[in-house]
Amino acid sequence: MGEPVMCKAAVLTGVGTPLEVRDDVELAPPGPGEVRIQVGASGVCHSDLSVQNGTIPLPTPIVLGHEGAGTVVEIGEGVTNVAVGDHVVCSFVPNCGECYFCTRGQGYLCERSGMAMLGGLLDGTTRLTSQGAPLHQMAMLGTFGEEAIVPAISVVKIDPSIPLKVAALIGCGVLTGVGAAMNTASIREGDTVAVIGCGGVGLNVIQGAKIAGAGEIVAIDMFDTKLEMAEQFGATRTVKAGEQDPAAVITEATGGRLADTVFEVIGIKDTMLQALSLTRQGGEAIFVGVPRMDVILELPAALEFLYLNKTIKGCWYGSANVNDDVPKLLGLYQEGALKLDELISREIGVEDVNEAFAAMQSGEVARSVITY
Repeated sequence: MGEPVMCKAAVLTGVGTPLEVRDDVELAPPGPGEVRIQVGASGVCHSDLSVQNGTIPLPTPIVLGHEGAGTVVEIGEGVTNVAVGDHVVCSFVPNCGECYFCTRGQGYLCERSGMAMLGGLLDGTTRLTSQGAPLHQMAMLGTFGEEAIVPAISVVKIDPSIPLKVAALIGCGVLTGVGAAMNTASIREGDTVAVIGCGGVGLNVIQGAKIAGAGEIVAIDMFDTKLEMAEQFGATRTVKAGEQDPAAVITEATGGRLADTVFEVIGIKDTMLQALSLTRQGGEAIFVGVPRMDVILELPAALEFLYLNKTIKGCWYGSANVNDDVPKLLGLYQEGALKLDELISREIGVEDVNEAFAAMQSGEVARSVITY
């Protein structure tokens, strides 16, 4: 058994407060079925912000960060899927490979992933302490720290030639966005797709739709900067929310119909309802954004679902099975079909994480990436 190590990490001490960067975070050695990774990079994702503002309720104090990649530096008893020195992508949904969902191709619903909401590891406890008190870790990861103790079933070995700052993005934004288009949705060649919300995940929905064969991709957002990025990632038309009518743009693109598939990537009640209103008869609306827990949708059931035969699909983690989808997406990147380098707007230090949150909210960036 190894000795405890010290590292620097960004800690959320309470909802609505700025993150504190502490250099006294102590990591206990990995237990059975766990690994210690030296984090190489971590994306700053909107879900991290959602924990800070209370949209996603997690216990505090907590080390945020769930979109990361790094190098295995220590393994616990019984770990066989990775070895010391391996480069890995972190998955905020562990895939045990044994539960009901994992054995039916739905690893994104792994029964062991529910422990992530408790802010600890698979046994419900944490391996981190600071200032004499335990620290929780987001999604059993906590990649806003220089090092992390994580379940072995939460990491996927990757080709070491892939830069860790690029690989980190796969862990959330890319798997969720591209997966929503390629796994959750049923996009056919030449379909018309609309994407409401063109942040980091929305941009990946766009490029996933392009890879899936969509003919028209309509990007909808309130920020000009995001719409410009959307065009770079494959959008064929853009709509400035509040200034243009997305229904008019979509009907023009389809010759009078609405969109075959509409993705909502914000998590707001009004835009979720808008997504359904922009979906054609017989089409599908995919909910990707994370709403607050108290959001309730009231819908005209007979019209929307019976007579118009529309379908709503929830999308958790891009309906991804990480052990298959991580290498698949990195293969697309290596072939030049998937843009990852272009997603990185800024490389920052962990000390700049609060500024990265502000840049995300103002629409300035696709992704800020913390590099260690």
